Amino acid sequence: QIAFMTLTLFPIRLFFAAFMMLLAWPFAFIASMGADEQELEKPLSWWRKIVDVLLKAIMRMMWLAGGFHWINVKGRRALPAEAAILTVAPHSSYFDAIPVTMTFASIVMKAESKDIPVWGTLIKYIRPVFVSRSDQDSRRKTVEEIKRRAQSDGKWPQIMIFPEGTCTNRSCLITFKPGAFIPGVPVQPVVLRYPNKLDTITWTWQGPGALEILWLTLCQFHNSVEIEFLPVYIPSEEERRNPVLYANNVRRVMAEALGVSVTDYTFEDCQLALAEGQLRLPSDTCLLEFAKLVRSLGLKPETLEDDLDKYATSAMKMKEQKVALREFSAYLEFPVSHTLESMFALFDENEDGVIDVREFVIALSVVCKPSKTLETIQLAFQLYQSKNGTITEEDLAHILKTAMGVSQINVTHLFRAVDEEEKGKITYDDFYRFAELHPHFAEDYLYPDQMGAEHGLETSSLSAPNGICTDFSPENAEDKNKPLQKKLN
Repeated sequence: QIAFMTLTLFPIRLFFAAFMMLLAWPFAFIASMGADEQELEKPLSWWRKIVDVLLKAIMRMMWLAGGFHWINVKGRRALPAEAAILTVAPHSSYFDAIPVTMTFASIVMKAESKDIPVWGTLIKYIRPVFVSRSDQDSRRKTVEEIKRRAQSDGKWPQIMIFPEGTCTNRSCLITFKPGAFIPGVPVQPVVLRYPNKLDTITWTWQGPGALEILWLTLCQFHNSVEIEFLPVYIPSEEERRNPVLYANNVRRVMAEALGVSVTDYTFEDCQLALAEGQLRLPSDTCLLEFAKLVRSLGLKPETLEDDLDKYATSAMKMKEQKVALREFSAYLEFPVSHTLESMFALFDENEDGVIDVREFVIALSVVCKPSKTLETIQLAFQLYQSKNGTITEEDLAHILKTAMGVSQINVTHLFRAVDEEEKGKITYDDFYRFAELHPHFAEDYLYPDQMGAEHGLETSSLSAPNGICTDFSPENAEDKNKPLQKKLN
């Protein structure tokens, strides 16, 4: 079928879809000219309403060319005065643009998108909220702009937000980012389904690329999509004060409508698990749990590297000194809480009530820089090295065990390979030179021992139903009072 469609229908569809996009460009360009903020907040003029209808018709023809012969819409779309924000999930493909072109709701987009030929003009037409990666204050400005538009009593078009913040494979809903919920206004949840026999739609960081997905989808004779507008969710006073609670409750409603589970992990956790540094995290790592606790504690992603520098400086002064829970609380400058106790328990390997804060710093470095293995190891050397700048095999075992979040690790083979002169100690320069010559040192010297079944070491048998991480459904969520697995237990 793919071979036949590639030679026949695929080029026709591709040409027709591209033609429709080019046809839409002059209408979007003319309608966007001279539109200032004050004008955008006014009702559409008669000629802009005509352009709106024309563009929606052209976009519908474009999707028709892609095999989306009909779009099944359930429920009623709320008016902007009823719900200023539409929260859409799951986000799994660039075909999720279908509801955007149907509604012409504003979306949150990276600022670079407006410079894309043709597509950038169409994006500007829907008056998006632009996010600039080069602006360090962009996150705050974006939230403020969403809040301003959401509280305009329907003067601005509705804002359509994909709160997961990344594409997933639709088998669960990951943690919602709070941006859509910070304004504290009613939102309308919108769920997407692609009930196709063969899934050529899903586009995640693993699997087929964008062009391959486009090719396979256009080779299908028919593609189905369902868009369901759920009832408007009006937040309680507690939810208005707590955007995270608000986001979690809306996510639960959407998960129930989709019949899928939810997971407390985020896109950042998936990046951590799939990072392409020299140290690949094993399936039974406790660092995903650690990353979740870091977020729960209130350490913010935008300041995490500054926090790491601060904690590393303090840890270097403390040397090998171990601390109890109260001292750990003072070290982090956070009050004792259930979250802090859980984090402390991860590093309390002997259950004797004290931990080595150097292990916390190494774990935090991995979470901050999941792909920068050598930067984490360099920091770890600084924390563990003696006055002459060397570490022992035991020190290296502590470092790599913590960096990988595992209970046991055998570094003898690696240490001896680095310690060519058999001094019984190595420097970071020794390690760096070795890593430069052997960029896959972990696979060659660590993983065969740590992950091979023939060596009899246990690995996690827990399946990952969403293809990324452990399931955290409402029905099987972990009991918060259940003791956490220790790093060395």
